[in-house]
Amino acid sequence: MTVAVSFEFFPPKTPEGAAKLRLTRQDLYGFKPEFCSVTFGAGGSTQEGTFGTVGEILAEEVDAASHFSCVGASKTTVREQLAALRAMGVRRLVALRGDLPSGYGMGGEFHYASDLVAFIRAETGDAFHIEVAAYPEIHPQAKSAAADLQAFAAKVKAGANSAITQYFFNADAYFRFVDDARRLGVDEPVVPGIMPITSSTQLMRFSDACGAEIPRWIRLRLQGFGDDTDSIKSFGLDVITALCDQLCTAGVPGLHFYTMNQSAATAEILRRLQPV
Repeated sequence: MTVAVSFEFFPPKTPEGAAKLRLTRQDLYGFKPEFCSVTFGAGGSTQEGTFGTVGEILAEEVDAASHFSCVGASKTTVREQLAALRAMGVRRLVALRGDLPSGYGMGGEFHYASDLVAFIRAETGDAFHIEVAAYPEIHPQAKSAAADLQAFAAKVKAGANSAITQYFFNADAYFRFVDDARRLGVDEPVVPGIMPITSSTQLMRFSDACGAEIPRWIRLRLQGFGDDTDSIKSFGLDVITALCDQLCTAGVPGLHFYTMNQSAATAEILRRLQPV
């Protein structure tokens, strides 16, 4: 397998979590990731932890991308954060609208991710490689599939270099999304987001929250395993490896793994994808 890979982490909340994440990263660096991204909490609530983790990755001589959300933000704060990231040596961003903490109104000077992308480009020129999000199975808050596709095209045309998708288990949804985007004149790379399956309850919760569809046959198989974690993990490895193999055979520009700060499943999938 020669496709580029990248890994997503979230900022740890404890010293123990930080130490564990360092070991996780070392386990995965052997796969020579193009970059590692670090998420941003709702309303930028984990900004300090995000920037700190990004700094550690850069110090480990791996390219790091900071997630960067704009909901509730002002142009002044965004300008300051961009300057801080540039000073750290960050050259890649994942630009998102982001989620507000519960109980907050919209607020802020940016209403859409496309507004943020345009502002970053106007402020910093080509200083950053900008990634944006894509939703092959449609963003859960989109008014329609067509509106969601137009919103995606607007983000790219505002200055994004490439996109990373929400995770999915139906490759046809990804292929159709890319074809539809191409028809709108979006030629930038769209990298599939990959979620290893290691826990059925966690997967169900995440998928219900973000709108990712779990095909009925996968859901029923997972339910059938009950609390048999070994069977769940074994089944998950088979399913996700097959999905990645299908995507790589079709010539996708890369694979972006949502690691959940764990290395075992992602590493095993990548080992299985390597030619014998």
